[in-house]
Amino acid sequence: MALVKSGWLWRQSSILRRWKRNWFVLYLDGSLVYYHDETQRDMDGRIHVKYSCRDVRTGRECRDIQPPEGKSRECLLSIVLRDGSKTTLCAESEDDAIAWKMAVLEAKSTPVYTHGGLPGHPLLPFCLAAPGVTHVIVREDPYRVSGDQMALGLLAGAATGAALGSFMWMPCWF
Repeated sequence: MALVKSGWLWRQSSILRRWKRNWFVLYLDGSLVYYHDETQRDMDGRIHVKYSCRDVRTGRECRDIQPPEGKSRECLLSIVLRDGSKTTLCAESEDDAIAWKMAVLEAKSTPVYTHGGLPGHPLLPFCLAAPGVTHVIVREDPYRVSGDQMALGLLAGAATGAALGSFMWMPCWF
């Protein structure tokens, strides 16, 4: 999946309200995933921005939140979800918080188009999305041929042609 933005953010836990530093990755499909570290092996959580994000607030808009020690209120970022909950984050700087807000809002509002085919109608476009919901369907192009496959195919064709060519001329000599 295509990467839109990644970096370190502080995340406030929902129960004890403690701050923890996580590696965040925002993907083109609208998934905001956070990990223990930048190796991205252990996922801590995921927010589907396209489906569940209602609003994104930064800085002074985050009135009821205390930033982590050593950080200013201008670094705060709050993602308000449709179910009424919110994910509270803190960036390294005010500029970084604004950049994250813009990236999340863009991922939220960017439409994702789906193209494909129905059985028996490979060229007929269709959309599986219900009203207000966007789905991403990733399929490999069945007609796409990589360079390695092309070279191997040409080599096999040449060898087969050479072998069959000698047999094809046989009837002409009799």
